[in-house]
Amino acid sequence: MTETVNAFVLAAGFGLRLRPITNRIPKPLIPIAGKPLLERILDKIRVSVSGEIGINLHYQKETLEGWLKSSSFSNVKIFVEDEILGTGGALKNAGAFLSDKTFVVHNSDIFSDIDINRLIAYHKRKGNLVTLAVHDFPKFNNLFLDEAGLLKNVGLSRPEYSQNLVSRAFAGIAVYEPEFLRFLPQGVSSVVDAWLTAASSGETIGVCDFTGAKWSDIGTPAAYASTVTDFLRTNGETVYLGPSTGICGNVEINGFVIVENEGKIHEGAKLCNCLLLPGAKIEAKPYNNCIIGLDFELQLKEHEFLGMPENSESILIGSGGSDRNYFRQRGAGQSYVVMKAGDGDPDFERHLEYTRFFSSCGVSVPELISVDYARKEVIFEDLGDLSLYSWLKCTRPAPDIERMYKKTMDVLIKIHTDASDRVDECPALASRIFDYAYFRWETEYFIDRFVRGMRGIEPENIAAVESELNKLASLSDSFRKTIIHRDFQSQNIMIMNNNPRIIDYQGARMAPPAYDIASILWDPYYLLPDTVRENLLRHYLSNTKTEIAEDVRRSLLSCRLQRHMQALGAYGFLSKIKGKKYFLKHVPEGLRLLKEDIALCEEEYKNLAELISLL
Repeated sequence: MTETVNAFVLAAGFGLRLRPITNRIPKPLIPIAGKPLLERILDKIRVSVSGEIGINLHYQKETLEGWLKSSSFSNVKIFVEDEILGTGGALKNAGAFLSDKTFVVHNSDIFSDIDINRLIAYHKRKGNLVTLAVHDFPKFNNLFLDEAGLLKNVGLSRPEYSQNLVSRAFAGIAVYEPEFLRFLPQGVSSVVDAWLTAASSGETIGVCDFTGAKWSDIGTPAAYASTVTDFLRTNGETVYLGPSTGICGNVEINGFVIVENEGKIHEGAKLCNCLLLPGAKIEAKPYNNCIIGLDFELQLKEHEFLGMPENSESILIGSGGSDRNYFRQRGAGQSYVVMKAGDGDPDFERHLEYTRFFSSCGVSVPELISVDYARKEVIFEDLGDLSLYSWLKCTRPAPDIERMYKKTMDVLIKIHTDASDRVDECPALASRIFDYAYFRWETEYFIDRFVRGMRGIEPENIAAVESELNKLASLSDSFRKTIIHRDFQSQNIMIMNNNPRIIDYQGARMAPPAYDIASILWDPYYLLPDTVRENLLRHYLSNTKTEIAEDVRRSLLSCRLQRHMQALGAYGFLSKIKGKKYFLKHVPEGLRLLKEDIALCEEEYKNLAELISLL
């Protein structure tokens, strides 16, 4: 049976360096995309420890106590300090609670993905009195360790007596044995002094190294802003709007924008890298690189808001599934996007050729400015940060959404007609055919990466399923082919000056145009109402060529099935193999769409339908 471990959160501090934010909000309750930091910490602790949780309070204790009692953590034991006792005094004050079993201590201003279970297991295996979670963070490296990983000194400079010590930074999380409490005096004290006292008496104060883990010490406004933007980036997002944000139709959004609960955006506002605290309101004017509270507007520099080095010449942008990197560079009052491809990237030359071709056909792609073939770098026009996916996060009037989608469908029509009529001008594209073999590759990808890889299911009737997938591929391959984008979904459509522009088109090929329609109108990233989807499909069919419209009507269901399986296979690959876990959030909707569509033809694809029902 697993040994019970308790936990204790240090949450009494004033948060002085975070002012003016902490004038109204206690530091543990500052929000991280809709959820207080303390709640995120307690959620993490709850799944890692089996015992009780305690917390110390002082500054704004009534606010914190009220939040705890109304939350799912109402059973957390509260230790109020009439005066702040310090990191050591806090533990001594809670001695009766901490004295009977191993306990974890977590600072309330630390946001990280450090594995507490791994820390506890390492602590038990080593038999230490204390085990500190550490990492190599030169700015904060002030713990000095011997070759065995035991603490020898703490300070801002290396001890004179030895140059053989390794320096590391304390990550604000540690595991203690109850015996440690005897090294703490009554009253105000620092836990660091007790570490050194225990070490000098022969006790083992060890470390577990988590270098490479995501970690933030939310001690300053800049650290707070960069923590939230990194959290969004890690989750494949650039925009978070609280549930009560309201309609924001005529609002420009660029960069990272976070509007916490009860935040209000006035029509006509222009936001770029902005964080609105709960209840904050903004006017119809530009806001850049700032944190906005009820009674303040705190200006930051761009590199501070984004957590970039001060001398950064370029800023990493984008969060999709591509292995290419995209950077924003600024100069002479303009900004550009630099694409850096790896050696041997098969899409590098194709991307350039397609850009030139689509531009010549009037398709809305970014302007190609210059190419460095030796370094595999390309400079493109900067289309900003607002994708259709992020644009849709703002609550907008239904007519505005339908208008934007109609503009998007018009771009698709131009690809399927005007550009397709001239495809011979682009031999690389004309010869790239989405045929039976490729359709079958997609569905094998689905079986391998999603059914087996993500769901862990080995189809019992695989031969019968593959026979039906062969039939589906043959049917899909039988229809008229035009140029298609191949990944025409809301994250690959940028909104600039209220018009759609497309990116990530290097996968374009000759295929049934219904595949693109399935990608955008049955997009797992955004659920369109059925009536709107029907209106948009009608708009496409009435504005494209008659022969294309006829084929789209006949091929749409088969292409929807193909596209849903391809998308789910991609989510499996990107999350399990590439480690991009944020794609998992799109699985439920992707699977719902697949199940909905297979139900329309389950008599024809009985074995496939049976397999899909198990997913």
